[in-house]
Amino acid sequence: MTSPHIRLAFDGALARITLARADKLNALDRCMIDALFDAARSIDDAAAVRVAILSGEGKAFCAGGDIAAWSRLAPLAMRDWTRAGHRAFEALARLRVPLVCTLTGHAFGGGLELAGTADIRVAEEGIRLGLPETGLGMTPGWSGTQRLARRFGPQAVRRLALTGDMVDAAEAHRLGLVDHVVPRGEGLARAEAIAAGIAARGPVATQTTKALLNAAEGEDADLALEALAGALTAHTEDLAEGVAAFREKRAPVFGAAREDTR
Repeated sequence: MTSPHIRLAFDGALARITLARADKLNALDRCMIDALFDAARSIDDAAAVRVAILSGEGKAFCAGGDIAAWSRLAPLAMRDWTRAGHRAFEALARLRVPLVCTLTGHAFGGGLELAGTADIRVAEEGIRLGLPETGLGMTPGWSGTQRLARRFGPQAVRRLALTGDMVDAAEAHRLGLVDHVVPRGEGLARAEAIAAGIAARGPVATQTTKALLNAAEGEDADLALEALAGALTAHTEDLAEGVAAFREKRAPVFGAAREDTR
């Protein structure tokens, strides 16, 4: 991990990613962005993990990108900042396991884009969500106009991005931005209950279903198709014959032709 402000913990089938920069409302600097990417890779590499929870400490889930980190960047450096955010958020959105996000505090700009990488979002009453970027003279940069539009619906995102409207948890639920609204202090417990239910289901079926849903949204469809095709052929007689023929330096005999030689 490359930042003390991103914590990753494993507990059996559950992985936890925690934003731990409460004094700055969990605003993301470059080290945190890179650490989120590292966390996603670590989760994907942990075979025992079946589900992950993403949360933030303090009053905010995430206030977005740290203005001090990006506001004075030159054009090419801003391009790299945007690319780094995309790389990290894409890694989270494409995790092989479902990701549950707990919104116990506000999520603005990049914070809402980060929440949008999750498969399920739990919001506590009293929080607010929004895309304030145009009020700062910039555009949403970490797939706010792309992934959020696909997952939440373009009209809801148009409203937030073009007007800068901030919505509360109840309105966010009506717009489809969050899946569950719970009383203050109960967000993490609800997320843990959802995660436990997911972990109890068939892991291969769950991960395959997530890959198919991601592909339906245009989220890495080429990878999903090729990964599923690879899984389909992994334990076939044809593959065993092909590998055996390669090792024995002979021509393979596949399928019906092999049956005829018996």
